[in-house]
Amino acid sequence: MPKTEASSVDFVALALDQHQSGLIRYATSILGDVERAREVVQDTFLKLCQQRPSKLKDHVAQWLFTVCRNRAFDVRKREQRTQPLTVVDLETRPGPGPRPLEMLEREEVIAQVLEFVEGLPEREREVITLKFQCELSYKEISAVTDLSVSNVGFLIHNGMKRVRSQIKATSPSTPSTAPVLARRSQ
Repeated sequence: MPKTEASSVDFVALALDQHQSGLIRYATSILGDVERAREVVQDTFLKLCQQRPSKLKDHVAQWLFTVCRNRAFDVRKREQRTQPLTVVDLETRPGPGPRPLEMLEREEVIAQVLEFVEGLPEREREVITLKFQCELSYKEISAVTDLSVSNVGFLIHNGMKRVRSQIKATSPSTPSTAPVLARRSQ
C-alpha cells in the first residue's frame, strides 16, 4: 500500500476512534433514534474517507460534527418527525447483574438532568449536547452551528441555569445532584 493511502487509512481510523461515540450521541440527540444516528455517523465517516487529511489538519472534530449535524437535520427533515431524546448510554457496560446503589442513584440523576435538557429550546439543547456529551470547545461548537462563540456561551449559560433551577424546584433536598452538574459544567 502506498504511503499516502496508509496515512489516509490511519487518519480515518484515528478519527473513528476519537469521535465515533460522540458523533453517535450528538446525532441521537437530533434524531431521537440510535439506529438512524449510527447511519448518519456512517455517512459522515464515508465522506471523511473522500477528504485529504492535509485539507482538514487540526479541524477534524469540527468538520465531522458539522457534516454529521447537516446530515442528521437532512434526515430529520426528510422523515418529518422529531422524537425526544431518551436516556441513551452508548458506553460499554457490564452485563445485567447487581450494581451498587451509588451507580443507580447517579444514573437516576443523569436521567433527570437529560430530561430537563430535553425540555430546553432546540438551540440550547444542541449546544449543551455538543459541549458536555461531545466535549467540543466553544469555538468548535460555533463553527458547527454557525453561531458566534459568545452566543454559544450565552446559550450554554442560559440552558444550564434553567436546568439547575428545574432541579432545585423538583428536588430541593437532593444534594447529590449538585456535584454531578458541577462536574459536567467544568
